[in-house]
Amino acid sequence: MARWFIIAGAILVTVGVLMHFAPWLFNWFGRLPGDIRIESERSRVFIPITSMIILSVVLSVLLSFFRR
Repeated sequence: MARWFIIAGAILVTVGVLMHFAPWLFNWFGRLPGDIRIESERSRVFIPITSMIILSVVLSVLLSFFRR
């Protein structure tokens, strides 16, 4: 269990460093066809449906790969 926490922490730190020093790598996230963005003068609603489906598929493949 501790090993998984260390791996998850290392991944979070890596993603955080990448988002800080190279934000252009994640510009595609939330701007794919199928992501819903509604903006008015008083509010904003953002629902990243397609981005979350892609993220879910990638994480499922990675987890199944590491479980074997």
